[in-house]
Amino acid sequence: MLRYWTAGESHGKTLIALIDGFPAGVQLETDSVNVELRRRQGGYGRGGRQRIETDHVNILSGIWHDTTLGSPIALEVPNKDYKLERLDDLPRPRPGHGDLTGAVKFLGSIRGILERASARETAVRVAAGAVAKQLLREFGITAFGYVVELGDRKIPPKSGTLDQLRAERDKSELYTLDVSQDEELKQYIDATGKEGDTLGGVVEVRVDGVPFGLGTHAQWDRKLDGRLAQAVMAVQAIKGVEIGLGFEAARRPGSQVHDPIHYDADAALGPTLGYTRPTNNAGGIEAGMTNGQPIVIRAAKKPISTLRKPLDSINLDTKKPESASYERSDVCALSAASVIVENVVAFEIAAAMVDKFGGDSLAEMKARWDLFHEMARQR
Repeated sequence: MLRYWTAGESHGKTLIALIDGFPAGVQLETDSVNVELRRRQGGYGRGGRQRIETDHVNILSGIWHDTTLGSPIALEVPNKDYKLERLDDLPRPRPGHGDLTGAVKFLGSIRGILERASARETAVRVAAGAVAKQLLREFGITAFGYVVELGDRKIPPKSGTLDQLRAERDKSELYTLDVSQDEELKQYIDATGKEGDTLGGVVEVRVDGVPFGLGTHAQWDRKLDGRLAQAVMAVQAIKGVEIGLGFEAARRPGSQVHDPIHYDADAALGPTLGYTRPTNNAGGIEAGMTNGQPIVIRAAKKPISTLRKPLDSINLDTKKPESASYERSDVCALSAASVIVENVVAFEIAAAMVDKFGGDSLAEMKARWDLFHEMARQR
């Protein structure tokens, strides 16, 4: 089983991810992880914290000569803005945060909740996903995330090759697939910030090269769509997840939802095994299993809860009405969310690959990958 845990606080000394079950024999590139960490810190609408931190990863265990050993991999992303012991508590809980619920649950301080609940924790989730991507790369599997809605503005993805779309996204300050809309969207963010408000939106991730048969129909907790939904919903501020058509599938008759099945012998050597579909409304997953089509998953991110023009709250000590507390925050972190969701999705796909093809070593996984595809083509 491939899995990971994280530890650390927003303003603590460091953030840690511990990856267990990662196969031996994978060459790890630290620079590839750092690229993802830099992307997470980017995007228009971010706050002052991103000018303080210059995130980088330290790989503390699990490798020898940059090659994984099969033992646990410890990843560290240090915090430059380390000041936890000097920070005071917040007296007034912020609506939309875990301030009130956490303080009541643990019978303690708001500070003790917000430091761990902060989206700063996602830095090491991105690092773990970036490590998982290097396993997926060995099998030609890629995960690609981008922004498709900002507030009430839609930015539909363009068509094109993966390289063309990645180039378009990387030119965009908003991480969309239409850089021509950047200036209008930046003005939208600026105007919202001047009003003391914040913005959310929708991000989409596409995973290409996925084989048949990841996940299973046999138990509810092993269905891949369920595992992906949990991983994405566990990202801070995500309030909804769709796969394929998602909620739109409920509004259409079946004939406009389900993907017809065709066969093309010329495509038999690819991930579809020749079973092609004119549409991909299922988003690459049927009955909890991958069907050879690209996985398409979307996540709805709510606006950031910390507002410069605070909502009504109370003072926890006096129970008297007061405005909510304010801490330094972003106006819009949607671009970062696209990076985070991309990487948590990549980790779940890698975990499903280990489940399907074994996880002791990369060589064993590749042998089983080849055997499976040979047998599947003869079915």
